[in-house]
Amino acid sequence: MPDAARSQDESAKRALRAQIRERRRIRTSTERERAAAAITQYLKDLVAETGARSLSAYLSMTDEPGTRDFVAWACGRDLRVLLPVSREDGLLDWAPYDGKGEDVDFLGLPAPTSELLGPIAINDVDLIIIPAAAVDRSGMRMGWGRGYFDKTLGSMERRPPVYAVIFDDELLDEVPRERHDQPVDGVVTPSGIVRF
Repeated sequence: MPDAARSQDESAKRALRAQIRERRRIRTSTERERAAAAITQYLKDLVAETGARSLSAYLSMTDEPGTRDFVAWACGRDLRVLLPVSREDGLLDWAPYDGKGEDVDFLGLPAPTSELLGPIAINDVDLIIIPAAAVDRSGMRMGWGRGYFDKTLGSMERRPPVYAVIFDDELLDEVPRERHDQPVDGVVTPSGIVRF
């Protein structure tokens, strides 16, 4: 990709991320709670449909679509749950989570306090739930610009189904994309599950 086109895509991504961050920031707590309840139910449905016995997920931050109730539910159902832990080298370690013991990684993101299993631990899960800033209708995911999940997904030999969790207005007709960006198999929003 020529430098001018790459720069244009990066600028478009930055602008779109800023818009999404602002929309997320101004959502009311009532909107967030309703969205989290709906997302939790759809994620449970997704686990049932896929028959997943192990999964990777993440603990949502305040402005993100809520995943915490779902993660607590999964831990209570004896599903093996792995959560990401950011590393300084741009990779993700994975750690089992039992609903207890939470800390933050070096980026300040929620992380479990259990033993780190290393980047390849995700290869053994049946379902992957990841965050996103936006996803387009072809399944292309736009993250937050650090590339952690793109590197993880791009390095997997056998990928189980991958679903991003977003708000309804973050499912777009098209998102800016770069060569390293990785698609997802579907999204979970407060309105339901969309498969690509």
